[in-house]
Amino acid sequence: MSQVEKLLKYQEEDEKLLKVERELSNSTERKNLAQAVNFVTKATERLEALDGKAISLAATLEELKEKYTEVAETLSEFENLDELLDGGADISFYKKNIAQITEKLKAIKQEVAALTKAIKESNEEFQNLYVKNRAMQKQGKEFQEAYEALRAEKRKESDVIKGELEKLAKDINPEYMQRYQVKRSERIFPILCPVKDGRCSKCGSELSLVGKEKISSGGVVECDNCHRFIYSE
Repeated sequence: MSQVEKLLKYQEEDEKLLKVERELSNSTERKNLAQAVNFVTKATERLEALDGKAISLAATLEELKEKYTEVAETLSEFENLDELLDGGADISFYKKNIAQITEKLKAIKQEVAALTKAIKESNEEFQNLYVKNRAMQKQGKEFQEAYEALRAEKRKESDVIKGELEKLAKDINPEYMQRYQVKRSERIFPILCPVKDGRCSKCGSELSLVGKEKISSGGVVECDNCHRFIYSE
């Protein structure tokens, strides 16, 4: 059996392994687990952000309340307004000050109302997300168990195939085997394909004269374009 035939036999068995790997990678169990992990990760980050936001909003609210109290206390200065007016004080001056203070209080009240609303909305989002996150964490454990069971099943299948691949690899030129594995790791598959009319049957690139001569003598060359092994059937 030639090196090409041995490599083709190896590739045939390796394709079975690739199929098992793809079945696991594309399985519903793996996708469900990945989605659950993604949700929990993002939800946890959002919950932490909301927690920090709640602390910041609460602190700002307290500051506004203190500010409101301070501004409101300035109105006490006008409790004896009648006496001041009787003493000849300028009424327009006091009216202007009272109006300014009143506007400040009004503005602070609006800020407090907006802030209270924001705190309420933030708290509602936190509570809803917390419940969903807890539920997804529980479901994620079920997805994890299902995936682990499938992975164990696929591992048994792949172990049998890998055992056969190890036997076949012993009769293949180490240099070819090393280059084969490099291409396999680069997701190139099939790695060996036949020449057709002097071209790579996979990508259609024409082989060099040296390459054609090597193939005609039973050798293997590498396609300059797709980097697959090209051989003559």
